[in-house]
Amino acid sequence: MDGITASTTPAPALTNFDEWGFLSESPSAIRENGTPLTNFDEWGFFIDPNRCIGCRSCVAACAECGTHKGRPMIHLDEMDRLHSPQTTPTVCMHCEDPICAQVCPADAIKRSEDGVVHASQKPRCIGCQNCELSCPFGVPIVFSGLEQMLKCDLCYDRTSEGLKPMCATVCPSQALLYAPKAEISRMRAAQPVREFLVGGLTVKTKNALMVPDPEAPLFLDAALLIEGDL
Repeated sequence: MDGITASTTPAPALTNFDEWGFLSESPSAIRENGTPLTNFDEWGFFIDPNRCIGCRSCVAACAECGTHKGRPMIHLDEMDRLHSPQTTPTVCMHCEDPICAQVCPADAIKRSEDGVVHASQKPRCIGCQNCELSCPFGVPIVFSGLEQMLKCDLCYDRTSEGLKPMCATVCPSQALLYAPKAEISRMRAAQPVREFLVGGLTVKTKNALMVPDPEAPLFLDAALLIEGDL
């Protein structure tokens, strides 16, 4: 056709799934430099709000997780609905010293040795909602009818077997990413932050929030937001 020159350069192959983020569901196939996904020390979960497009694929996939029985454990929050369409996924950050477990009167919330904070144990949970009120990230939900707190457990039934979390397998923009920690600086311009200031309390987490400036402290204080000081 006039004015159009056909390119002889082949299109880039999309077969390097480790680079593109859509990995095989076979546990033996999901490796990076020989490191299986079950090595929680080497792999990390990264949340990048700037990449979220609000498609809710993560919410639908979370509900389909075998242990969730149709209930999504992930929230999609609107940042400023009046002025912006920006959304962000909210998943459990898996705190090193989880406040939800500290305030649970029934000792129903446990953190395993690999750093995953699990949903409440059904025989122990009394549905008091202390965890809902205390979580600095607004993650736990006490489901009516069940009278039990359920939340993101990093898809433990999957990640402990070498599979990616459900939400990370479907996110088209990779706002939710499960990847080797050592590779994240090469993959992203934003940098991971795992330490947050909540009022006067420093909260350290297993999961990371991707931010443009990791040196800038992140304050989480609802009172300051209400007063307009943040």
